[in-house]
Amino acid sequence: MTELYAKVNGIKISYEIYGKGYPVILVHGYGGSKKGWFIQIPALLKEFKVIAFDNRGSGKSDHPDYPYTMEMYSDDINGLMDFLKIEKAHVMGVSLGGMIVQNFILKYPERVNKLVLMNTFPGFPNTQGLELYRASKVQYYEDLKKNPLKTFLNSARGGYSREFRKMMEVDPKRKFYGLWSLEDLINNDLADPMTPQDINNAAAAIAKHNVTDRLHEIRSKTLVLCGEKDRLASVSINKLIHEKIPNSVFKIIMGAGHGSNLEKAPEVNKIILDFLKE
Repeated sequence: MTELYAKVNGIKISYEIYGKGYPVILVHGYGGSKKGWFIQIPALLKEFKVIAFDNRGSGKSDHPDYPYTMEMYSDDINGLMDFLKIEKAHVMGVSLGGMIVQNFILKYPERVNKLVLMNTFPGFPNTQGLELYRASKVQYYEDLKKNPLKTFLNSARGGYSREFRKMMEVDPKRKFYGLWSLEDLINNDLADPMTPQDINNAAAAIAKHNVTDRLHEIRSKTLVLCGEKDRLASVSINKLIHEKIPNSVFKIIMGAGHGSNLEKAPEVNKIILDFLKE
């Protein structure tokens, strides 16, 4: 897929479009890029027009060097929709992407039809936890250049169930569900990785994200997904989001960690498609 670019809020945003039909906008997580949606896109494009983009400071989008805010991220989505002449869309975010789209829908409620929140937070638990998370991301990208396989497997403890990590370790070339391998994930992370400056700038937005007391304002039909074994964005945290959003449904992906959209790809894709199509 050829990279496409939009000038939005004074920066260049890289995006890709797949399929035809009603638009679905995908917002990736912390330390990731639009490449991280390569497991969901083939399923979604059969029914929808799918727009995946790199957040500012990620992938092939511009990497301005100053602390980011959730308002900046939200305005970037709004500006991209204006650029693409999309009035309204389904919007889906994972982890940091889920935080961003919570802020987006609260600022631009008229632009969201259905909302999908996956493995995310209404507010990051505490400053100390964020600092550890930020530092681990910096260390991950520094170590990834030296020993990709070992670094990824060490990091996978926080993203996948123990059983799934073992399967990846035994055969890094194995194509799970015929869709992806451990090597594919490593190659995605090695392509246009975030720098320490990018990670720090994104952390500034996470630090100030707290919409817990405003979630009741969300009126769009919302799907809240989480992994049963997610040690970062726990079931209880995502259940709270569900309880606060009036028109929401809650699904737990059994046996999966923070990377549940990869670990249980067919199940997750079916739940998302059923929700968006109903």
